[in-house]
Amino acid sequence: MIIFRYLSRQIMMSALAVSAVLTMLIVSGRFVRYLSYVAAGELSPEFVFQAIMYRIPGMLVLILPLGLFLGVLLAYGRMYLESEMVVLNSSGVSGHRLAAFALGPAVGVALVVALLSLYISPLCWQQIEIIYEKQSAKSELDSLSPGRFQSLGKDGRRTTYINGVKEGGKELDFIFVSERDSKTGQLRVVLAESGKQVVTNPKTGDRFVVLKNGYRYAGVPGQANYQEVKYAEYGFLMPRPGDNLRGPEIEAMTVSELMGRSGTYYQAELHWRFSTPLLALIITLIAVPMSKTNPRQGRYAKLIPSILLYMLYLTLLTSAKGMIDDGEASVSLLWMIHAGFFLLAMSLIFASGVWERIFSLIPSIPKRGKA
Repeated sequence: MIIFRYLSRQIMMSALAVSAVLTMLIVSGRFVRYLSYVAAGELSPEFVFQAIMYRIPGMLVLILPLGLFLGVLLAYGRMYLESEMVVLNSSGVSGHRLAAFALGPAVGVALVVALLSLYISPLCWQQIEIIYEKQSAKSELDSLSPGRFQSLGKDGRRTTYINGVKEGGKELDFIFVSERDSKTGQLRVVLAESGKQVVTNPKTGDRFVVLKNGYRYAGVPGQANYQEVKYAEYGFLMPRPGDNLRGPEIEAMTVSELMGRSGTYYQAELHWRFSTPLLALIITLIAVPMSKTNPRQGRYAKLIPSILLYMLYLTLLTSAKGMIDDGEASVSLLWMIHAGFFLLAMSLIFASGVWERIFSLIPSIPKRGKA
Protein backbone atom coordinates (compact mmCIF):
# COMPACT_ATOMS: atom_id res chain seq x y z
CA MET A 1 0.00 0.00 0.00
CA ILE A 2 2.90 2.36 0.75
CA ILE A 3 4.41 1.70 -2.68
CA PHE A 4 1.02 2.22 -4.33
CA ARG A 5 0.57 5.60 -2.61
CA TYR A 6 4.10 6.66 -3.52
CA LEU A 7 3.74 5.72 -7.19
CA SER A 8 0.27 7.24 -7.42
CA ARG A 9 1.53 10.50 -5.93
CA GLN A 10 4.42 10.66 -8.39
CA ILE A 11 2.12 9.98 -11.35
CA MET A 12 -0.57 12.45 -10.27
CA MET A 13 1.92 15.25 -9.55
CA SER A 14 3.45 14.89 -13.00
CA ALA A 15 0.03 14.47 -14.68
CA LEU A 16 -1.43 17.55 -12.98
CA ALA A 17 1.60 19.66 -13.87
CA VAL A 18 1.49 18.60 -17.53
CA SER A 19 -2.30 19.04 -17.72
CA ALA A 20 -2.07 22.54 -16.22
CA VAL A 21 0.55 23.60 -18.77
CA LEU A 22 -1.42 22.12 -21.68
CA THR A 23 -4.63 23.78 -20.48
CA MET A 24 -2.92 27.17 -20.23
CA LEU A 25 -1.49 26.81 -23.74
CA ILE A 26 -4.81 25.80 -25.31
CA VAL A 27 -6.81 28.42 -23.41
CA SER A 28 -4.30 31.10 -24.40
CA GLY A 29 -4.58 30.11 -28.05
CA ARG A 30 -8.36 30.20 -27.90
CA PHE A 31 -8.25 33.54 -26.07
CA VAL A 32 -6.04 35.08 -28.77
CA ARG A 33 -8.44 33.80 -31.43
CA TYR A 34 -11.40 35.42 -29.70
CA LEU A 35 -9.53 38.70 -29.28
CA SER A 36 -9.68 39.19 -33.05
CA TYR A 37 -13.47 39.09 -32.84
CA VAL A 38 -13.40 41.55 -29.95
CA ALA A 39 -11.18 43.93 -31.91
CA ALA A 40 -13.59 43.69 -34.84
CA GLY A 41 -16.50 44.52 -32.57
CA GLU A 42 -18.24 41.19 -33.19
CA LEU A 43 -17.91 39.97 -29.61
CA SER A 44 -17.90 41.67 -26.24
CA PRO A 45 -15.05 41.10 -23.74
CA GLU A 46 -17.52 39.64 -21.23
CA PHE A 47 -18.60 37.04 -23.77
CA VAL A 48 -14.99 36.00 -24.41
CA PHE A 49 -14.25 35.20 -20.77
CA GLN A 50 -17.54 33.35 -20.31
CA ALA A 51 -17.13 31.32 -23.50
CA ILE A 52 -13.57 30.28 -22.61
CA MET A 53 -14.48 29.29 -19.05
CA TYR A 54 -17.40 27.17 -20.24
CA ARG A 55 -15.24 25.43 -22.85
CA ILE A 56 -12.53 24.35 -20.42
CA PRO A 57 -14.42 21.17 -19.34
CA GLY A 58 -14.65 20.08 -22.98
CA MET A 59 -10.94 20.73 -23.43
CA LEU A 60 -10.08 18.69 -20.33
CA VAL A 61 -11.75 15.62 -21.85
CA LEU A 62 -8.72 15.21 -24.12
CA ILE A 63 -6.13 17.09 -22.04
CA LEU A 64 -6.42 14.86 -18.96
CA PRO A 65 -5.67 11.55 -20.80
CA LEU A 66 -2.66 13.18 -22.46
CA GLY A 67 -1.51 14.63 -19.14
CA LEU A 68 -1.87 11.22 -17.49
CA PHE A 69 0.04 9.56 -20.31
CA LEU A 70 2.94 12.01 -20.03
CA GLY A 71 2.75 11.88 -16.25
CA VAL A 72 3.34 8.11 -16.23
CA LEU A 73 6.17 8.45 -18.74
CA LEU A 74 7.91 11.19 -16.77
CA ALA A 75 7.35 9.70 -13.30
CA TYR A 76 8.31 6.12 -14.12
CA GLY A 77 11.06 7.25 -16.48
CA ARG A 78 12.69 9.31 -13.71
CA MET A 79 12.49 6.37 -11.33
CA TYR A 80 14.20 4.11 -13.86
CA LEU A 81 17.05 6.58 -14.37
CA GLU A 82 17.53 7.14 -10.63
CA SER A 83 17.54 3.36 -10.01
CA GLU A 84 14.40 3.47 -7.87
CA MET A 85 12.84 0.85 -10.11
CA VAL A 86 15.82 -1.42 -9.48
CA VAL A 87 15.05 -1.28 -5.78
CA LEU A 88 11.35 -1.95 -6.41
CA ASN A 89 12.12 -4.89 -8.70
CA SER A 90 14.43 -6.40 -6.13
CA SER A 91 11.60 -6.04 -3.61
CA GLY A 92 9.33 -8.16 -5.78
CA VAL A 93 7.50 -5.43 -7.71
CA SER A 94 7.29 -6.69 -11.29
CA GLY A 95 6.31 -4.83 -14.43
CA HIS A 96 2.84 -6.30 -14.19
CA ARG A 97 2.39 -4.84 -10.70
CA LEU A 98 3.69 -1.47 -11.91
CA ALA A 99 0.94 -1.47 -14.53
CA ALA A 100 -1.62 -2.40 -11.88
CA PHE A 101 -0.38 0.39 -9.60
CA ALA A 102 -0.64 2.91 -12.47
CA LEU A 103 -4.24 1.87 -13.08
CA GLY A 104 -5.17 3.31 -9.67
CA PRO A 105 -4.74 6.98 -10.63
CA ALA A 106 -5.82 6.10 -14.18
CA VAL A 107 -9.22 4.92 -12.92
CA GLY A 108 -9.60 8.20 -11.02
CA VAL A 109 -8.74 10.24 -14.11
CA ALA A 110 -11.07 8.09 -16.24
CA LEU A 111 -13.95 8.77 -13.82
CA VAL A 112 -13.26 12.51 -14.00
CA VAL A 113 -13.14 12.34 -17.82
CA ALA A 114 -16.43 10.39 -17.84
CA LEU A 115 -18.05 13.00 -15.60
CA LEU A 116 -16.80 15.82 -17.82
CA SER A 117 -17.70 14.10 -21.09
CA LEU A 118 -21.13 12.77 -20.16
CA TYR A 119 -22.52 15.47 -17.88
CA ILE A 120 -20.50 18.62 -17.21
CA SER A 121 -19.39 19.42 -20.75
CA PRO A 122 -22.94 19.24 -22.25
CA LEU A 123 -24.20 21.51 -19.46
CA CYS A 124 -21.42 23.99 -20.19
CA TRP A 125 -22.25 23.89 -23.90
CA GLN A 126 -25.86 24.71 -23.04
CA GLN A 127 -24.62 27.80 -21.22
CA ILE A 128 -22.52 28.68 -24.24
CA GLU A 129 -25.64 28.48 -26.40
CA ILE A 130 -27.35 30.90 -24.03
CA ILE A 131 -24.56 33.47 -24.09
CA TYR A 132 -24.33 33.11 -27.89
CA GLU A 133 -28.01 34.04 -28.09
CA LYS A 134 -27.40 37.04 -25.84
CA GLN A 135 -24.45 38.07 -27.97
CA SER A 136 -26.48 37.69 -31.15
CA ALA A 137 -29.09 40.02 -29.68
CA LYS A 138 -26.53 42.83 -29.71
CA SER A 139 -25.73 44.93 -32.73
CA GLU A 140 -22.38 46.28 -33.82
CA LEU A 141 -23.07 49.66 -32.26
CA ASP A 142 -23.39 48.03 -28.83
CA SER A 143 -19.68 47.20 -28.94
CA LEU A 144 -18.46 50.63 -30.03
CA SER A 145 -16.15 52.61 -27.77
CA PRO A 146 -16.43 56.41 -27.93
CA GLY A 147 -13.43 58.21 -29.36
CA ARG A 148 -11.98 55.19 -31.17
CA PHE A 149 -12.07 53.95 -34.77
CA GLN A 150 -13.17 50.33 -34.96
CA SER A 151 -13.29 47.87 -37.85
CA LEU A 152 -16.63 46.08 -37.94
CA GLY A 153 -18.49 43.68 -40.20
CA LYS A 154 -17.12 40.69 -42.07
CA ASP A 155 -13.48 41.09 -43.15
CA GLY A 156 -13.38 44.45 -41.36
CA ARG A 157 -14.73 46.35 -44.39
CA ARG A 158 -16.71 48.78 -42.22
CA THR A 159 -14.93 51.39 -40.07
CA THR A 160 -17.03 53.19 -37.47
CA TYR A 161 -16.38 56.05 -35.08
CA ILE A 162 -18.58 57.73 -32.51
CA ASN A 163 -17.72 60.78 -30.46
CA GLY A 164 -19.82 59.76 -27.48
CA VAL A 165 -23.18 58.52 -26.22
CA LYS A 166 -26.13 60.39 -24.76
CA GLU A 167 -29.36 59.57 -22.95
CA GLY A 168 -28.00 56.48 -21.22
CA GLY A 169 -26.50 55.01 -24.38
CA LYS A 170 -29.66 55.25 -26.46
CA GLU A 171 -28.40 58.07 -28.70
CA LEU A 172 -24.99 58.38 -30.37
CA ASP A 173 -23.17 61.67 -30.76
CA PHE A 174 -21.36 62.39 -34.06
CA ILE A 175 -21.12 59.22 -36.13
CA PHE A 176 -18.64 58.38 -38.87
CA VAL A 177 -19.17 55.23 -40.96
CA SER A 178 -16.92 54.17 -43.85
CA GLU A 179 -17.66 51.00 -45.86
CA ARG A 180 -16.16 49.58 -49.03
CA ASP A 181 -18.11 47.38 -51.46
CA SER A 182 -15.91 44.38 -52.28
CA LYS A 183 -17.64 43.78 -55.63
CA THR A 184 -17.67 47.27 -57.13
CA GLY A 185 -14.83 48.82 -55.12
CA GLN A 186 -17.09 51.73 -54.21
CA LEU A 187 -16.37 53.56 -50.98
CA ARG A 188 -19.29 54.94 -48.97
CA VAL A 189 -18.74 57.45 -46.17
CA VAL A 190 -21.55 58.64 -43.92
CA LEU A 191 -21.33 61.49 -41.40
CA ALA A 192 -24.05 62.45 -38.95
CA GLU A 193 -24.48 64.72 -35.96
CA SER A 194 -26.41 62.06 -34.03
CA GLY A 195 -28.15 58.73 -34.42
CA LYS A 196 -29.97 55.94 -32.66
CA GLN A 197 -30.99 52.32 -33.16
CA VAL A 198 -34.51 51.29 -34.13
CA VAL A 199 -35.63 47.65 -33.91
CA THR A 200 -38.04 46.98 -36.76
CA ASN A 201 -38.68 43.26 -36.18
CA PRO A 202 -38.15 41.85 -32.65
CA LYS A 203 -38.49 38.24 -33.92
CA THR A 204 -35.67 38.44 -36.45
CA GLY A 205 -33.67 41.06 -34.56
CA ASP A 206 -33.42 43.35 -37.60
CA ARG A 207 -32.17 46.80 -36.61
CA PHE A 208 -31.92 50.08 -38.44
CA VAL A 209 -29.58 52.87 -37.46
CA VAL A 210 -31.31 56.19 -38.03
CA LEU A 211 -28.85 59.05 -38.54
CA LYS A 212 -29.79 62.72 -38.40
CA ASN A 213 -28.34 65.86 -39.99
CA GLY A 214 -25.40 64.62 -42.01
CA TYR A 215 -23.79 63.86 -45.34
CA ARG A 216 -23.33 60.72 -47.44
CA TYR A 217 -20.47 60.35 -49.92
CA ALA A 218 -20.15 57.51 -52.42
CA GLY A 219 -17.59 56.84 -55.14
CA VAL A 220 -14.61 54.81 -56.32
CA PRO A 221 -11.24 55.99 -54.97
CA GLY A 222 -9.16 57.56 -57.72
CA GLN A 223 -12.19 58.76 -59.69
CA ALA A 224 -13.74 62.21 -59.52
CA ASN A 225 -17.41 61.25 -59.94
CA TYR A 226 -18.27 61.18 -56.25
CA GLN A 227 -21.85 61.51 -55.08
CA GLU A 228 -22.66 63.84 -52.21
CA VAL A 229 -26.01 63.71 -50.47
CA LYS A 230 -27.10 65.94 -47.62
CA TYR A 231 -29.86 64.49 -45.48
CA ALA A 232 -31.94 65.33 -42.45
CA GLU A 233 -32.59 61.67 -41.65
CA TYR A 234 -30.93 58.58 -43.09
CA GLY A 235 -31.29 54.92 -42.09
CA PHE A 236 -29.49 51.71 -42.98
CA LEU A 237 -29.80 48.10 -41.88
CA MET A 238 -27.21 46.75 -39.46
CA PRO A 239 -26.10 43.10 -39.71
CA ARG A 240 -26.66 40.77 -36.80
CA PRO A 241 -23.28 39.71 -35.39
CA GLY A 242 -22.64 36.39 -33.77
CA ASP A 243 -24.79 34.25 -36.08
CA ASN A 244 -21.72 32.80 -37.77
CA LEU A 245 -20.02 32.19 -34.43
CA ARG A 246 -22.48 29.72 -32.92
CA GLY A 247 -21.05 26.41 -31.88
CA PRO A 248 -22.42 23.05 -32.94
CA GLU A 249 -25.65 22.31 -31.07
CA ILE A 250 -24.88 18.60 -30.76
CA GLU A 251 -22.24 19.43 -28.16
CA ALA A 252 -24.99 20.74 -25.87
CA MET A 253 -27.14 17.62 -26.13
CA THR A 254 -27.30 15.35 -23.09
CA VAL A 255 -26.64 11.61 -23.19
CA SER A 256 -30.34 10.79 -22.93
CA GLU A 257 -31.10 13.08 -25.87
CA LEU A 258 -28.40 11.45 -27.98
CA MET A 259 -29.74 8.00 -27.14
CA GLY A 260 -33.12 9.06 -28.46
CA ARG A 261 -31.67 9.95 -31.87
CA SER A 262 -31.01 7.31 -34.52
CA GLY A 263 -28.83 9.26 -36.95
CA THR A 264 -25.18 8.30 -37.39
CA TYR A 265 -24.16 11.87 -36.52
CA TYR A 266 -25.71 11.55 -33.06
CA GLN A 267 -24.53 7.98 -32.51
CA ALA A 268 -20.96 9.00 -33.29
CA GLU A 269 -21.11 11.73 -30.66
CA LEU A 270 -22.68 9.34 -28.12
CA HIS A 271 -20.06 6.61 -28.55
CA TRP A 272 -17.28 9.19 -28.60
CA ARG A 273 -18.33 10.41 -25.16
CA PHE A 274 -18.36 6.88 -23.79
CA SER A 275 -15.00 6.04 -25.35
CA THR A 276 -12.98 8.97 -23.92
CA PRO A 277 -12.71 7.47 -20.39
CA LEU A 278 -11.48 4.23 -21.97
CA LEU A 279 -8.78 6.23 -23.73
CA ALA A 280 -7.31 7.23 -20.34
CA LEU A 281 -7.14 3.61 -19.16
CA ILE A 282 -5.63 2.11 -22.31
CA ILE A 283 -3.09 4.86 -22.78
CA THR A 284 -1.90 4.34 -19.20
CA LEU A 285 -1.29 0.64 -19.88
CA ILE A 286 0.77 1.65 -22.91
CA ALA A 287 2.73 4.28 -20.98
CA VAL A 288 3.98 1.91 -18.25
CA PRO A 289 6.17 -0.32 -20.48
CA MET A 290 7.09 2.64 -22.71
CA SER A 291 8.55 4.47 -19.68
CA LYS A 292 11.20 1.82 -19.12
CA THR A 293 14.59 3.31 -19.96
CA ASN A 294 18.23 2.91 -19.00
CA PRO A 295 20.83 5.63 -18.37
CA ARG A 296 22.67 4.88 -21.63
CA GLN A 297 19.59 5.69 -23.73
CA GLY A 298 18.91 9.02 -22.05
CA ARG A 299 15.87 10.23 -20.15
CA TYR A 300 13.79 11.16 -23.17
CA ALA A 301 14.76 8.32 -25.51
CA LYS A 302 11.23 6.89 -25.60
CA LEU A 303 9.32 10.12 -25.01
CA ILE A 304 9.05 11.10 -28.68
CA PRO A 305 8.04 7.58 -29.90
CA SER A 306 5.49 7.43 -27.08
CA ILE A 307 3.96 10.77 -28.01
CA LEU A 308 3.83 9.72 -31.67
CA LEU A 309 2.04 6.54 -30.62
CA TYR A 310 -0.48 8.55 -28.61
CA MET A 311 -1.05 10.93 -31.52
CA LEU A 312 -1.63 7.93 -33.80
CA TYR A 313 -4.19 6.58 -31.34
CA LEU A 314 -6.03 9.88 -31.06
CA THR A 315 -5.88 10.55 -34.81
CA LEU A 316 -7.39 7.16 -35.58
CA LEU A 317 -10.19 7.80 -33.07
CA THR A 318 -11.04 11.23 -34.48
CA SER A 319 -10.86 9.93 -38.05
CA ALA A 320 -13.19 7.06 -37.14
CA LYS A 321 -15.61 9.53 -35.56
CA GLY A 322 -15.56 11.60 -38.74
CA MET A 323 -16.24 8.54 -40.86
CA ILE A 324 -19.15 7.59 -38.61
CA ASP A 325 -20.49 11.13 -38.87
CA ASP A 326 -20.47 10.85 -42.67
CA GLY A 327 -22.12 7.42 -42.60
CA GLU A 328 -19.04 5.72 -44.07
CA ALA A 329 -18.55 3.38 -41.09
CA SER A 330 -20.40 1.99 -38.10
CA VAL A 331 -19.73 2.80 -34.46
CA SER A 332 -17.98 -0.56 -34.10
CA LEU A 333 -14.95 0.98 -35.83
CA LEU A 334 -14.41 3.23 -32.82
CA TRP A 335 -14.34 0.28 -30.44
CA MET A 336 -12.15 -1.78 -32.79
CA ILE A 337 -9.48 0.91 -32.53
CA HIS A 338 -9.70 0.78 -28.73
CA ALA A 339 -9.43 -3.02 -28.87
CA GLY A 340 -6.40 -2.84 -31.14
CA PHE A 341 -4.48 -0.51 -28.84
CA PHE A 342 -5.54 -2.54 -25.80
CA LEU A 343 -3.96 -5.61 -27.42
CA LEU A 344 -0.88 -3.51 -28.12
CA ALA A 345 -0.72 -2.54 -24.44
CA MET A 346 -1.04 -6.17 -23.37
CA SER A 347 1.76 -7.19 -25.73
CA LEU A 348 3.99 -4.41 -24.38
CA ILE A 349 3.37 -5.62 -20.83
CA PHE A 350 3.45 -9.40 -21.25
CA ALA A 351 5.85 -9.63 -24.22
CA SER A 352 8.23 -6.97 -23.05
CA GLY A 353 11.31 -8.93 -24.11
CA VAL A 354 10.42 -8.69 -27.79
CA TRP A 355 9.69 -4.99 -27.59
CA GLU A 356 12.84 -4.28 -25.57
CA ARG A 357 14.93 -5.71 -28.40
CA ILE A 358 13.06 -3.42 -30.80
CA PHE A 359 13.51 -0.33 -28.61
CA SER A 360 17.18 -1.16 -28.09
CA LEU A 361 17.67 -0.16 -31.69
CA ILE A 362 16.81 3.44 -30.77
CA PRO A 363 20.09 5.39 -30.70
CA SER A 364 21.06 6.72 -27.33
CA ILE A 365 20.93 10.46 -26.62
CA PRO A 366 24.31 11.60 -25.28
CA LYS A 367 24.24 13.54 -22.03
CA ARG A 368 25.68 17.05 -21.94
CA GLY A 369 28.82 17.72 -19.99
CA LYS A 370 30.17 14.19 -20.33
CA ALA A 371 32.66 12.84 -22.83
